[in-house]
Amino acid sequence: MADNPVTGILLVGGASTRFGSPKELAEFDGETLGDRAWRLLGEACDERIRVGPGGLDDPGTGPVAAIAVGLRAASHEIAVVIPVDMPRLTATAMRELAAACRDAAVAQQGPLPCAVARCMLPAFETDERRLRTVLDGLDTARVELDDAMLLNVNTPGDVEL
Repeated sequence: MADNPVTGILLVGGASTRFGSPKELAEFDGETLGDRAWRLLGEACDERIRVGPGGLDDPGTGPVAAIAVGLRAASHEIAVVIPVDMPRLTATAMRELAAACRDAAVAQQGPLPCAVARCMLPAFETDERRLRTVLDGLDTARVELDDAMLLNVNTPGDVEL
């Protein structure tokens, strides 16, 4: 893959209350959101880790704790973190986040997708539940990505966009 190997962390948790069913099973362009995100991480990263049901245990306290779980398991210094519900992300965008990562890197609307340096694990081992707050405390680069690829699926109608 890249000169500097990257770990991909897929966040599959969340209650999906607005969506009404597990988002990872929703179809987008002929594949489930979960399969699509996993495939894209495989294109962009040297290692993939799934945090949530069917993967590493997510402590159920939101993305900060889930990222800590992923960083503990990561083999590489930089990890790209994506939620299962951003189907328009590309492998290229994930590589851009990884390349820009200092302590962390986020897209313009943040906090997800992001890249995080594994050495920042202690910042994620906190009671703070807001990912934006944790990232704001780090040396976080901003990466301008195409707004269209940052579509976040919140309702069944969103997968048809």
